[in-house]
Amino acid sequence: MDAIISDIHGNLVALKAVLADIERFACKRIICLGDIIGYGPKPLECIDLSMGFSFTILGNHEDAVLFEPVGFNVHAEGAITWTRSQLNDRSVPVELRRARWNFLGDLPRKKQEGDILYVHGTVKEPTREYLFPKDITDKERIAQLFKLFDHIVFCGHTHVAGIFTPEGYISPPIDRRIDLDGFEKVIVNVGAVGQPRDSDWRASYVLFDGRCVVYRRIEYDIQTVVDEIRSNPNLDGYLAERLVKGM
Repeated sequence: MDAIISDIHGNLVALKAVLADIERFACKRIICLGDIIGYGPKPLECIDLSMGFSFTILGNHEDAVLFEPVGFNVHAEGAITWTRSQLNDRSVPVELRRARWNFLGDLPRKKQEGDILYVHGTVKEPTREYLFPKDITDKERIAQLFKLFDHIVFCGHTHVAGIFTPEGYISPPIDRRIDLDGFEKVIVNVGAVGQPRDSDWRASYVLFDGRCVVYRRIEYDIQTVVDEIRSNPNLDGYLAERLVKGM
């Protein structure tokens, strides 16, 4: 059994709640699909925990902190600037600073295991491209994407949990097994740990046993995170508001 998570976004409280839930299951691996950082108040702590995962994929927020933000709104860009300053904080031992930067710099854009592909964005553009539920109506785009992989793609990036097939979009039920072998090809968005945007503030992730996925939604002490964001002058208060609304 694998636990597949994505879009932690510096939300340490949510991440710890998800990791505690994962401990209840016989998971051999924890896989992260990127965006450990950005938006949230505890980027360094989330990086440190992520170093212990089986593997992590490069997200657009890691790409932004390593290079420059591309297409980011003012809220996101401000958080990236602050996160970079935290990573460069000279009061932190140089070995730890170097380890964090090296970890981020070594993240792969994608990972293939047999007929399963792990990306942050899409199979076409693994880091930055979005695939939203509404995009299922773009038949030509969907057809092109489904030509580019073998069987299963796991992704994040949109912060909206859901399953795409060539025939349509599935809004996944919670805590029910979904047999992926029943689909010739399928794209599984695991949702977001740290900032869901599907009108449900609870952290989202999936369990995967090699055939079936189970979506989990986990409550956590969201007020603590809201207070941490609002008390940080480098983070926009809007980031706290959207967290509560799940938007």
